[in-house]
Amino acid sequence: MDRLSNTVRPYAWGSTTAIPALLGIAPTGEPQAEMWMGAHPGAPSRITRTEAPGTGEAAGGTAAQAHAEQSLTDVIAADPARELGAAAVEKFGPRLPFLLKLLAAGAPLSLQVHPNLDQARAGYADEERRSVPIDAPHRTYKDANHKPELICALTPFEGLCGFRRPLEAAEAMEGLGVDSLKPYADLLRAQPEEAALREVLTAILTADPDEMAETVTAAAAAAERLGGDYAPYARIAHHFPGDAGVIAAMLLNHVRLQPGEALYLGAGVPHAYLDGLGVEIMANSDNVLRCGLTPKHIDVPELLRVVRFEATDPGVLRPEASPSGEELYETPVEEFRLSRFDLSPGAAPADLTAATPQILLCTAGAPKAGDLGLTPGASVFVPAGERVDVSGAGTLFRATVVA
Repeated sequence: MDRLSNTVRPYAWGSTTAIPALLGIAPTGEPQAEMWMGAHPGAPSRITRTEAPGTGEAAGGTAAQAHAEQSLTDVIAADPARELGAAAVEKFGPRLPFLLKLLAAGAPLSLQVHPNLDQARAGYADEERRSVPIDAPHRTYKDANHKPELICALTPFEGLCGFRRPLEAAEAMEGLGVDSLKPYADLLRAQPEEAALREVLTAILTADPDEMAETVTAAAAAAERLGGDYAPYARIAHHFPGDAGVIAAMLLNHVRLQPGEALYLGAGVPHAYLDGLGVEIMANSDNVLRCGLTPKHIDVPELLRVVRFEATDPGVLRPEASPSGEELYETPVEEFRLSRFDLSPGAAPADLTAATPQILLCTAGAPKAGDLGLTPGASVFVPAGERVDVSGAGTLFRATVVA
């Protein structure tokens, strides 16, 4: 078992205070958006592991050699079967198939959607054939994997998730009293659900930029004046003045999570996080198609191919308790499995040993994983099959796979 040293990403939308408050450190004044835990090449966690007998200090080397810090990516690559277990390697290949994060939104993230596995494979192969540089601003598929994800709230958490019913969206637009929104409302009322949502999103994203900016300005002013259910759109427009995504956001369900509640976001579901701190887990992929609320490239034709144009219930998840004390967030994917343990002082240690790789993240209290004491924000990597007991008082999130 290895204590993780993790990177915090300073994306502009990040809260300046939420992650420092959890970690018990002073804010820097800069946004601290995401703390990554895992083996993603963009910011892999680091561990300090004693070298095997016959190397390092035991063989005449130095203490620094014997306890050298390594990226978790390199550690797994050196012996995937040992670190991940044979079953996980056979199913997912020689890499950790999930990425765990602390996510702290102080401003809206981009409105986005993720492809399914077949779409990701086909899109990646196509861009590779066309020799689109992997770091090109217009590159859509960074890898050949899908990116289902789950966000679990640690504080009150606000977001947008999935299309709402077209008639509800039409009523919301009409309620603003902005003439230039009337054609969208009329389309939403006139067409069957799938056609209505497709036509309106297409019209919003392909509208004349100057005309759209005027519409967004008028809609934001009306939302500010009306408040209530319209307040989120005024806040979004404050961060993204003139952005077509402000109007696209009105097509989506507005969701508020309480601590412990979660959202699962599968392929094709448009979404955006607006505010709050949460634990996020996802398949280890960078594939994102953006719909707005961003200065980055929006590939409208590919986006329209990937989006699922159907009204959905956001499906707020609450964990299912088990006799072992584990509270599981059920999802339909195998690349990740997220659960929570609320540990009580004096209770018998819980055996979390598994044949799959695990990351344990503390979010409250001072529990122990084996002999390692944890504080909020601290995390450990547990190789497949390694024994681990947790004890003490506090809250632990457990990330692993289904294999």
